[in-house]
Amino acid sequence: MVLTVLKKEDKNRKEGFPIFCYGDTMSDKMKKILKEYLPYVLILVIVIIIKMYVVTPAMVEGSSMDPTLKDGDVMILNRLAYKNKEIKRFDIVVIHDHDTNIIKRVIGLPGERVEFKNNKLYINGKIVKESFNHAETEDFNIKELGSTKVPKDSYFVVGDNRVNSLDSRSIGFIPKKEIKGKTSLTIIPFNRFGTKK
Repeated sequence: MVLTVLKKEDKNRKEGFPIFCYGDTMSDKMKKILKEYLPYVLILVIVIIIKMYVVTPAMVEGSSMDPTLKDGDVMILNRLAYKNKEIKRFDIVVIHDHDTNIIKRVIGLPGERVEFKNNKLYINGKIVKESFNHAETEDFNIKELGSTKVPKDSYFVVGDNRVNSLDSRSIGFIPKKEIKGKTSLTIIPFNRFGTKK
């Protein structure tokens, strides 16, 4: 009768235990771990960077942007939209205001005279058509804010729900540095998915 003697390493291999040769150093083990997990770490870092500096979700709170945006809509905020481009009239923007973010529509640009009269928008004395749905706007002139023009590097913003919106008519002009980016794409709820103008 021939007896087969299993070496300890062979027995461990047979039972499914991981085998580390005595020649393996701690750095060899670390290399194996890094090789396995590094791609996941890199993906996580990239996602965090994108969220912080490129795009991030922004939730609509309240009804100030009705009917264009609804309470609870989740939008995509493009933080780089104005990196090499100017803010345009009627852009929907996210503004950092007193430790919170609000979503409004840009109406007046730097150096412009803004007035609402008979539910019409006047820029520098000329009627400008607003090609989106909004509630009726009460008469307003930016002189009520103590200025004849929108200051340099500032903007006049208004919610689409003009009768129920805390905006530049009461909080004043918005400095460019407080505008965190542009938003137009609704992603949640799914039945409202798409670009809003």
